[in-house]
Amino acid sequence: MEKTYAVAIDGPAGAGKSTLARLLAQELGWYYVDTGAIYRTVAYFLDLLGISPKDADGVARYIDEVNVEIRYDDQGAQHMWMNGMDVTEEIRTPDISQKASLVSAHPAVRQALLELQRDLAKRHNVVMDGRDIGTVVLPQAAVKLFLTASPEVRAQRRYAELQAKGKKDAYEQVLEDLRRRDRQDTTRSVAPLRQAPDAVLLDTTELDIPQTLAAMRAIVREKTGL
Repeated sequence: MEKTYAVAIDGPAGAGKSTLARLLAQELGWYYVDTGAIYRTVAYFLDLLGISPKDADGVARYIDEVNVEIRYDDQGAQHMWMNGMDVTEEIRTPDISQKASLVSAHPAVRQALLELQRDLAKRHNVVMDGRDIGTVVLPQAAVKLFLTASPEVRAQRRYAELQAKGKKDAYEQVLEDLRRRDRQDTTRSVAPLRQAPDAVLLDTTELDIPQTLAAMRAIVREKTGL
């Protein structure tokens, strides 16, 4: 099998991982894998069933009932399919975001989705972002990046995204939700958010998207020679 490369991007909510990973993948001509969307899809499925994300027994009982697929459109955009339905838009709410963080802490969920993520990296060159890509999912990735920014800047970016979509969430609520998500992600017992020892730290607080993308591309070039 032809050698494949993976760029693993981890970091807290609102650090710009998805946007930057997507742009980097486009520049490299690789597949972009938003693993957060995978967990959001599971959270959405359980939410439709009325299963609390804190109900370990309920989550374990129904995790095998959901079929999660990643499909790409003609522009290379990732779409999430749940049991034959495109739920790409439905999973992008603050409520599902919070529930996805809780759902992802269950060992049964992580185990069920681990091979899906690894299989993509075996078959394609990928840029994959999430919370534990460099530490758990793809520990042998050629390039590992840890993106972060101050909570206030991350909240402002998320707030702007929501406003652009017509959402009326207050900035203060967005900031509180983000801080709660940070606590959940960094303190969970299974695969907590942390920087891999060999990951390159990129603080984007003072950087715009082109500047951060240029820094990421330079790191990829240095690590892979591509």
